[in-house]
Amino acid sequence: MDIKEILSKVDHTNLVPGATWTDIKSLCDEGIEYGCASVCIPPSFVRKASEYVSGSLKICTVIGFPNGYSATAVKCFETEQAVRDGADEIDMVINNGMVKSGRYKEILEEIKAVRCSCGNRILKVIAEACLLTYEEKVKICEIVSASGADFIKTSTGFSTGGATREDVRLFREKIAPHVKIKAAGGIRSLADAEDFIRLGAERLGTSSIVKIVKGMGASQSY
Repeated sequence: MDIKEILSKVDHTNLVPGATWTDIKSLCDEGIEYGCASVCIPPSFVRKASEYVSGSLKICTVIGFPNGYSATAVKCFETEQAVRDGADEIDMVINNGMVKSGRYKEILEEIKAVRCSCGNRILKVIAEACLLTYEEKVKICEIVSASGADFIKTSTGFSTGGATREDVRLFREKIAPHVKIKAAGGIRSLADAEDFIRLGAERLGTSSIVKIVKGMGASQSY
């Protein structure tokens, strides 16, 4: 698979708690240089990053991150603030306590509320698949399909596991055709990236792929 194609699907990510503006600025520079789909960054950096890239790169940020148990009103406020600050894409974490309690109607209502708050921006719903049973994953696919969201995302990368090939395969089977898939967490090689794309992932949340391509040197075509 062409390296340029892989990079075009990468949400180049830095969500570590100690990230500084210097780190985020470097992430943006790399995202532009390597033709990434977006940079995925903490909400507090969105305004500065948006001004810095000045439309040359999509800015993605996270809502209810990483645990998802903020109140719906808080997630909506976070989303509205991120949009005001210049976010192009929103990755929201669902409340897994609600999943475990079977409160599926509330989850659907929450996603729809965040969808309303982000307007026409891309909305990705993080399911944290490593914490869910097979039946719960299938149900979340149904909910996301009905919610108006653009993507279902496998993981935050901050829980007990990241993206798996089995989960991406399952999501592709169970999600509605209009909903795309983002694989995130544990994507550490070009082989991983190719596998997830071939299985149906349209986006990859990773901090590793750009580093790998960067390390390959200027002689490589991307």
